[in-house]
Amino acid sequence: MPPRPLRVVIAPDSFGGALDSVGVAAAIVSGWSRIRPEDELIHAPMADGGEGTLAALVDALGDRAERRTARAHDPLGREVDAEWLVLDEGRSAFVELASASGLARLDPKERSPANARAASTRGTGELVREALDAGAERITIGLGGSASTDGGAGLLAALGLRLLDADGRDLPDGGGGLMSLARAEPQGLDPRLREVSLTIASDVTNKLTGERGAAATYAKQKGADPAAIDELDGALRRWGDAIESATGRLVADLPGAGAAGGTTAGLLGFTDAVMRPGVEVVAELVGLSERLAVADLVITGEGSADEQTLSGKAALGVARLAPKATPVVLLCGALGSGAGTLEASNAFALVQPIPDHPMDLAEAMADSQRLLENAAERLARSVGIGLLLSDG
Repeated sequence: MPPRPLRVVIAPDSFGGALDSVGVAAAIVSGWSRIRPEDELIHAPMADGGEGTLAALVDALGDRAERRTARAHDPLGREVDAEWLVLDEGRSAFVELASASGLARLDPKERSPANARAASTRGTGELVREALDAGAERITIGLGGSASTDGGAGLLAALGLRLLDADGRDLPDGGGGLMSLARAEPQGLDPRLREVSLTIASDVTNKLTGERGAAATYAKQKGADPAAIDELDGALRRWGDAIESATGRLVADLPGAGAAGGTTAGLLGFTDAVMRPGVEVVAELVGLSERLAVADLVITGEGSADEQTLSGKAALGVARLAPKATPVVLLCGALGSGAGTLEASNAFALVQPIPDHPMDLAEAMADSQRLLENAAERLARSVGIGLLLSDG
């Protein structure tokens, strides 16, 4: 008797630098189907709110997510076409900061100290305005992959906030310009921001400034040298002070205020936005709990399984939402430091690296699709054998 068909939920995160979560899910489906084509495979690619979240939502939601394109400014002020999503038949919208303001918008040669100072989130604010114009009642802003360290000042300036120097002149965009900030005037902010429900999707816990602040932790990868990092950190301190002066809100020391170059600080200061873990937000949007409730098996994945996996990454979020009796398998590109803690946690029934022979990181990343397909095929064979034995 052939093994009974299974309902398998495939909910991986991206394999950073190799495949986004949609590509990872497709590779797993391809490999699994070679061995068990009779199974029902349920796509639910995951993300944490950062780059790749739009693609994951479209793949999981199908025609319930409508892509829209708008003209917006990239981190250096150039006009680009950027995407955002309409959800819930127009009642909700999802704006991914990386779409307009992401580091991927810049050529590696453009990641210089000067551009790290000049980079802005203005384009993300323009996408938020598009969502407001479309009548969205709820807007989720997914943070991650930012090219800027401007505290969200550009985003808010696009929505009417004025940033002035001591002589009353408007500041130029970019975190570096905040060094000359004397005051912020919120009177011109779009009044619809008081009416819409705003959610910040982010898993970052850094504060706005200091040794674990936005500049010190993330500005180097955006092209900043030590001098630019110090300058941007000082600029963000002025930004935090200006927010307090204008609104009475102390945001600089809030965990997560440093997300996306401090964008969370600006949003918490000048709007009534609520910050939530990105994985939790995405899981709700795709209805992951409902999908997991009917699963016989769950397959998740991430590039490196290590001690950070248990600190709120997407794979752990998937495992926590799965019913206790449903096994969760984690496919990973590599086992990193502290990976042994994964077994002790009992979060996963199996943690399986995908390489099929010794290889370095670059080789594994370049071959991720084949490796994932073959790993899924091997897993399907093992599951099939287990079912045959249990039925016998």
